[in-house]
Amino acid sequence: MDHVLNSADKYILTPYVYPASWPEDGALRQIISLWVLTNLGAELIYLGFGALSFYYVFDHKLMEHPLFLKNQVKKEIQLATSSIFWMSFPTVVIFFFEVKGHSKLLDNISECPLGWPGVFLSIAGFLLFTDMCIYWIHRFLHHKSIYKHLHKKHHIFKIPTPFASHAFHPLDGFLTSLPYHIYPFILPLHKGVYLSLFIFVNIWTISIHDGKYLIPGPLIYLINGAAHHVDHHLFFNYNYGQYFTLWDHLGGSYRHPSALLGKGPHDYICRPTAEAKQTQ
Repeated sequence: MDHVLNSADKYILTPYVYPASWPEDGALRQIISLWVLTNLGAELIYLGFGALSFYYVFDHKLMEHPLFLKNQVKKEIQLATSSIFWMSFPTVVIFFFEVKGHSKLLDNISECPLGWPGVFLSIAGFLLFTDMCIYWIHRFLHHKSIYKHLHKKHHIFKIPTPFASHAFHPLDGFLTSLPYHIYPFILPLHKGVYLSLFIFVNIWTISIHDGKYLIPGPLIYLINGAAHHVDHHLFFNYNYGQYFTLWDHLGGSYRHPSALLGKGPHDYICRPTAEAKQTQ
């Protein structure tokens, strides 16, 4: 986050916001700036990409499903924007430690072990590490003693829209995001790559709630897409993974997407129409 903070300082915060007596490297100023930037960035990514997905990808016929709640989109947005606000407080603490140089984030590709091959390996490592951690955190959040207090808020949306992607209890959302923040404190990662991956995981989270089943046939057994995740919302104890199905296979929680077997939410909606046409 230091690149983002430095750019904001250079072009906006130092010349137009903060008094000259407040140094850019002051801890309180950095924390306030990081909090504002984190909130603005997260809300813009969520609302911007969520709106694009909702209006151009999401099938609005799904809103006719009997499990789709009254005023659901409004409820999703209200919960998500509130959650992002509260999540930003502990998140900023982690970003502050990054800015102060306590992580293993790197400024230059030349600093990366193995150079460019090391960059691509770090991307793979990030995805595999975070997918594994999120799987187990997600399963933990489904434990009967935890679920009703935290994760249930997300699962009231049985037929989710892209706006449900960030609609969590704040603690639930922060726990799920922890692996993204922990990784660069454990293994080296280029700062530009880290920022790009942070944006990517937010867009991916939106995409698995968009109800569009775009994963190519052979990859269905490897990639956790919207078809898998809608079954998680409907059937609860399956498909906990974030990007991949590996840990669901290993953990015995994999369920082949019902939408690809002709038994998904779209099929439920389309069946009465097809039956009506046959009787005409």
